[in-house]
Amino acid sequence: MVFEKVAELIAEKIDVDVSEIKEDTKFEDLSIDSLDITEIAMSIEDEFDIEFEASADTKTVGDLVAAVEAKIG
Repeated sequence: MVFEKVAELIAEKIDVDVSEIKEDTKFEDLSIDSLDITEIAMSIEDEFDIEFEASADTKTVGDLVAAVEAKIG
């Protein structure tokens, strides 16, 4: 469930089909920069009602999902 919602948020932000986003997809392959990641993190905060900040070593969608899952327990 977390992956699906995060993938939807990313797809919405960068205007791609959600089916293009997999857990092993790298942000650089989607042309996502640090500003985009910050904006996606803000959307994640709203969606999951958590305080969230993506770390510098968050390189893939799976990394992001794991960080969200750790925050929501």
